[in-house]
Amino acid sequence: MIQKKSEMNIQEGFKIDEPDIFIPWDIDEQTLAQKLNVHNFKRVTTGYYTISCKSLNGLNCILGFHFEPRENGILNELEFFRTDYSDPKKSFNDFQSHFVNEFGNPTSESNGTEGFKNYVWNFKTVQIVHYVFDRFGLEEHMRIKRI
Repeated sequence: MIQKKSEMNIQEGFKIDEPDIFIPWDIDEQTLAQKLNVHNFKRVTTGYYTISCKSLNGLNCILGFHFEPRENGILNELEFFRTDYSDPKKSFNDFQSHFVNEFGNPTSESNGTEGFKNYVWNFKTVQIVHYVFDRFGLEEHMRIKRI
């Protein structure tokens, strides 16, 4: 029997699989800290938190939570990254396949840096971007932003 993937309403927020938490947009820092309290999250600085997690049906990564404004702000951006980029192509393909499986094909794509494509998904209130650029070496960006 084929298991149907759960549908995520990205315009409402983001579902983390492990730990099992739904993070709504427009949440404040204090409420996020309460939700993540027992799950080994890290407050990096005012307006920015991270947690190691699994989401999108098996994507292992670190998830960064960005608040705007930085002080007394609300969640407006999620950043997906890893600590190991020893194989940039493998990392890029892994992120891309999980996002395509969850959100469908990108709205647009264009040629990017070093043979990597730039991908954008546009939804009514959310934009997802995935690209690589060269800043003292290749840097991958996989982000979901409330617009």
